[in-house]
Amino acid sequence: MKLTRADLYSLEEYAQKRSEFRSKVMAHKKNRIVHVGVHACLYFEDRLTMQYQIQEMLRVERIFEPDAIEEELAAYNPLIPDGSNWKATFMLQFDDPSQRRQQLAKLIGIENQVWVKINGCEPVLGIADEDLERTNEEKTSSVHFLRFELTAEMVDAAKRGAPIEVGIDHDHYRYRLDSIPTSVRDSLVCDLEE
Repeated sequence: MKLTRADLYSLEEYAQKRSEFRSKVMAHKKNRIVHVGVHACLYFEDRLTMQYQIQEMLRVERIFEPDAIEEELAAYNPLIPDGSNWKATFMLQFDDPSQRRQQLAKLIGIENQVWVKINGCEPVLGIADEDLERTNEEKTSSVHFLRFELTAEMVDAAKRGAPIEVGIDHDHYRYRLDSIPTSVRDSLVCDLEE
């Protein structure tokens, strides 16, 4: 279910609730992170993570005008799963700036090689960056947004407890996780509505 203005705290209300709300969200996010090797990570988004992102944007930018709030909602609502998919922020992490530059140049197209697989079903490649292109001829971005669209069979298998695999099959970055942690699997299954 998408967020509306009625779901958001006013700036004043958020200032009072921020610490408690942030603690709740950080605890929630721990069960929505999958490290795919040393340098790649999937942060699976949902309604709560997007509410937090919007609240933080409104706070930092001091946004309180209705039209501007609607713009934030329009920007972040597409990252909330629709019941038959998972949506994730895909991040490539290299601490050293020169290494980051070199690796991002080597990893062009990696965002199109990230997959999830529910045991017994075919792998599903993520659909990358539907809002705007984040890769050019020289390098890929360190942040991408992915949507993994699942079939009814996959949703059913996940709900029945099937293990979920995650991997990347890029020429310069290959990694496979045979089974994500149970706590993450259970959290992702909650995204799959009836």
